Amino acid sequence: MATAKPSSLLSATLASGSSLVLLQLFSRVVTFVLNQALVRIVSPQVFGTTSIQFELLLSTILFLSREGVRNALLRAPSSARSSLDQTATARLVANISLLPILLGIPTAIISAFVYLGTSSMATSSQPHFRESVILYVLAAFFELLSEPMYIRTQNELRFHVRVRAEGTAVMLKTITTFLVLVGAPDNWALIAFALGQAAYGLTMLLSFVVACSDNLDFRPKRVTVSRKDHTETLLFEPSLFRLSVAMTGQSLIKHFLTEGDKFLVSRLSPLADQGGYAVAANYGSLIARIVFQPIEETARVFFSKALSASETSDTKSPGQSKEALQTAATVLLTLLLAFTHLFLLAVTFGPPYLSLAISLILPRKYLATSAPSILHVYVYYIPMMAFNGVLEAFLASAASPADLRAQSRWMLIFSGAFIGAAVGLARGLGMGDAGLVWANVANLTLRAMYAWSFVRRYFRGRNAVDLVGWRRAVPPLPVLTAFCTAGVVVRASAKTYANVPLNLVAQRWHLATGVASILGCLLTWYVFTAWWCQETNHTVP
Repeated sequence: MATAKPSSLLSATLASGSSLVLLQLFSRVVTFVLNQALVRIVSPQVFGTTSIQFELLLSTILFLSREGVRNALLRAPSSARSSLDQTATARLVANISLLPILLGIPTAIISAFVYLGTSSMATSSQPHFRESVILYVLAAFFELLSEPMYIRTQNELRFHVRVRAEGTAVMLKTITTFLVLVGAPDNWALIAFALGQAAYGLTMLLSFVVACSDNLDFRPKRVTVSRKDHTETLLFEPSLFRLSVAMTGQSLIKHFLTEGDKFLVSRLSPLADQGGYAVAANYGSLIARIVFQPIEETARVFFSKALSASETSDTKSPGQSKEALQTAATVLLTLLLAFTHLFLLAVTFGPPYLSLAISLILPRKYLATSAPSILHVYVYYIPMMAFNGVLEAFLASAASPADLRAQSRWMLIFSGAFIGAAVGLARGLGMGDAGLVWANVANLTLRAMYAWSFVRRYFRGRNAVDLVGWRRAVPPLPVLTAFCTAGVVVRASAKTYANVPLNLVAQRWHLATGVASILGCLLTWYVFTAWWCQETNHTVP
């Protein structure tokens, strides 16, 4: 597990990011087309049960079982600093990669029993409810069985394995769900989604088995290593094991903060509104899942390897350490600058045109649910997901166990604030499910601010705080002025067309105003950003 140079590592992760974006584009387009059919075939109650409650059960099992170990083992090359040779380290890392399977068994059993015992009568009385829950648990276990092979291929930078596996799994999941829904009786709707998820998990497992068929011996083995004055037998690489434990312990809090809105929606909202929430999340997060999720995952891999290289070379070659820090800072700030532009686009043009878009895209039977009001909040939610995702990717890649404990304490505070804000907005102010999304926006903002403060502390501790100035993540003043002006213009146009029917013909001049305003913003960005990047030695996003 040799440490890669920052330049070659960046090339590899950029290739990975491109592949993951294409994978997400493929999978989300396929899923989106399927959901367009599904939301017209199944009832909002079924869609809410599968897309909110079953997906929450699945993500709970997977996240709590594997996320901490997965993130910790991305730093595996840093163990080369120890006295262990690479062969011994690889064996000890492979032993740690088995922990998600062991954790998954009790996590799956407890999660399933808690869910079955706390489900409402309206949910549990649906046909084949318990059988569907069992299939979702089985699907989760299939994915956990592939985890040691997933970790091996990620650490070997064989990103194409995951791309191929997930692409195949998404296609089979889509086909299975659709065929069962169309061919089976109506009361098999829950089973259709469950069989589709089971097909996804089994395909992932088989794909990784094929990719790692040259060495499928994952039996835990002890390794005898020589220290300065003695020898000892180890089962796990000590530093990575401690980090895995710390990250796994933190995952419970992080999971609640990430999926807190679904927890509350599943408990506070009727099934029909849960279906509306699921449809809104499906539409609203389409861009986030196609673009931002691959960027976040790729950034986590890159930062883990690059910052590990920085720590490794710190004592051997200060120049190489500085280069790794410079590369990491440039990648981070370039991503933040790109997300700032996204935020400006969303806030400027989203609200004046969202009602028209909703009337054209959203199925008619969901217009009476909470979906339209939720989609209006997603204009602000999506950019905050992007900011928080990449900043927390850096934190997870660079934090020590002590840093993770400090973050966990702050996350407890953020959890309390989120619950208070969610209940206050949803119930106290009568905002319903949209209030839960607003609470999530506030939660993501607080988490992003904390992660940014960690970034500053990290670089300050290495005498490189000048590499992460916040001004490098903000566009030049003329660009900000152009977006503000465009925002005033399109909102005035929206007010003029407020009582005009929501169709393309009637709203054509309102649309033309938006297109002209966007072109003006892009022209201003093109003219001034090139000059600004030269002045600040920055990369054009």
